[in-house]
Amino acid sequence: MDTITQFVKTRRKQLKLTQEEFALKAGVALTVIRKIEQGKENLSLSKVNQVLQMFGHVVGPINERN
Repeated sequence: MDTITQFVKTRRKQLKLTQEEFALKAGVALTVIRKIEQGKENLSLSKVNQVLQMFGHVVGPINERN
Protein backbone atom coordinates (compact mmCIF):
# COMPACT_ATOMS: atom_id res chain seq x y z
CA MET A 1 0.00 0.00 0.00
CA ASP A 2 1.29 3.44 -0.91
CA THR A 3 1.75 6.07 1.72
CA ILE A 4 0.52 9.58 0.97
CA THR A 5 4.17 10.56 0.57
CA GLN A 6 4.81 7.92 -2.10
CA PHE A 7 1.48 8.52 -3.80
CA VAL A 8 1.90 12.29 -4.19
CA LYS A 9 5.53 12.10 -5.31
CA THR A 10 4.85 9.34 -7.86
CA ARG A 11 1.76 11.02 -9.29
CA ARG A 12 3.47 14.43 -9.48
CA LYS A 13 6.37 12.89 -11.39
CA GLN A 14 3.96 11.09 -13.73
CA LEU A 15 2.53 14.52 -14.57
CA LYS A 16 6.10 15.71 -15.21
CA LEU A 17 5.69 18.61 -12.81
CA THR A 18 8.30 20.10 -10.52
CA GLN A 19 7.34 20.58 -6.90
CA GLU A 20 6.97 24.30 -7.64
CA GLU A 21 4.69 23.74 -10.63
CA PHE A 22 2.58 21.24 -8.74
CA ALA A 23 2.20 23.54 -5.74
CA LEU A 24 1.00 26.31 -8.04
CA LYS A 25 -1.55 24.03 -9.74
CA ALA A 26 -2.77 22.67 -6.40
CA GLY A 27 -3.03 26.15 -4.93
CA VAL A 28 -0.77 25.44 -1.97
CA ALA A 29 2.59 26.73 -0.83
CA LEU A 30 5.69 24.94 -2.06
CA THR A 31 6.48 24.06 1.56
CA VAL A 32 3.27 21.99 1.73
CA ILE A 33 4.38 19.82 -1.20
CA ARG A 34 7.87 19.47 0.24
CA LYS A 35 6.53 18.48 3.66
CA ILE A 36 4.18 15.89 2.15
CA GLU A 37 6.93 14.39 -0.01
CA GLN A 38 9.33 14.31 2.95
CA GLY A 39 6.76 12.48 5.07
CA LYS A 40 6.40 15.23 7.67
CA GLU A 41 3.69 14.49 10.19
CA ASN A 42 2.55 17.96 11.26
CA LEU A 43 0.51 18.90 8.21
CA SER A 44 -2.90 20.47 7.96
CA LEU A 45 -5.44 17.89 6.82
CA SER A 46 -7.16 20.52 4.69
CA LYS A 47 -3.89 21.24 2.84
CA VAL A 48 -3.21 17.54 2.32
CA ASN A 49 -6.73 17.11 0.93
CA GLN A 50 -6.26 20.13 -1.32
CA VAL A 51 -3.22 18.39 -2.82
CA LEU A 52 -4.90 14.98 -3.05
CA GLN A 53 -7.92 16.49 -4.80
CA MET A 54 -5.62 17.04 -7.79
CA PHE A 55 -5.84 13.25 -8.22
CA GLY A 56 -9.47 12.83 -7.24
CA HIS A 57 -8.71 11.64 -3.69
CA VAL A 58 -9.18 12.88 -0.13
CA VAL A 59 -8.11 11.66 3.30
CA GLY A 60 -10.91 10.70 5.62
CA PRO A 61 -11.84 8.26 8.36
CA ILE A 62 -12.36 4.63 7.49
CA ASN A 63 -13.93 1.85 9.49
CA GLU A 64 -11.29 -0.77 10.29
CA ARG A 65 -13.76 -3.20 11.84
CA ASN A 66 -14.36 -6.33 9.81
